[in-house]
Amino acid sequence: MDSQQIVWSQGAWSHPPVSSQETEGGLVVEAHNQSDAWRETSSGFTRDSEHALLVDLAVEEAMEVAFEGSFTAQFDQAGLFVRIDQKTWIKAGVESVDGLLQLGAVVTQGFSDWSLAPVAEWAGRLITIRASRSGNAITIRARVDDEPWRLVRLCHWPEGVASEAGPFVAAPTRAGLRVTFTSWSRGPSDTSLHD
Repeated sequence: MDSQQIVWSQGAWSHPPVSSQETEGGLVVEAHNQSDAWRETSSGFTRDSEHALLVDLAVEEAMEVAFEGSFTAQFDQAGLFVRIDQKTWIKAGVESVDGLLQLGAVVTQGFSDWSLAPVAEWAGRLITIRASRSGNAITIRARVDDEPWRLVRLCHWPEGVASEAGPFVAAPTRAGLRVTFTSWSRGPSDTSLHD
């Protein structure tokens, strides 16, 4: 992706974290205990307390975030958040589930749905998530270090509707989760489903 770096200060928080500090390595973000994003499905509850640092995401544009963290407690999570409003959003990234690091996405259009795949070998490494918006769809890809991109999800996204995106972190079950976001960039959307 021919990318342009986004300055951390350009973003606005959906919900402010415990702390966010710029360092030489990037932006270190600490999540509040019980922060999360979920809507209705299965559990019947809605959680709208994730920490997402958002800027506009144009049509035919892609956005990437890269990050490192220690995801050890149940549902520790970080990645990329894409949002239209409280009922229409995507969170894509990694999450600790039942003791395993998982790569996945929650797509919410009124109700949340969740898909996961184990990536235990990604623990402690640099993870990059890309959301590529084109027409009426968003394509989510991910990779670790400089390995090839993996297709994570293709989902419907309302065409032409104003959207925001950026790095996110949440910690539904504990205090003290810290994630270092090492880069944040935007560029042209992917030209095809298969990279």
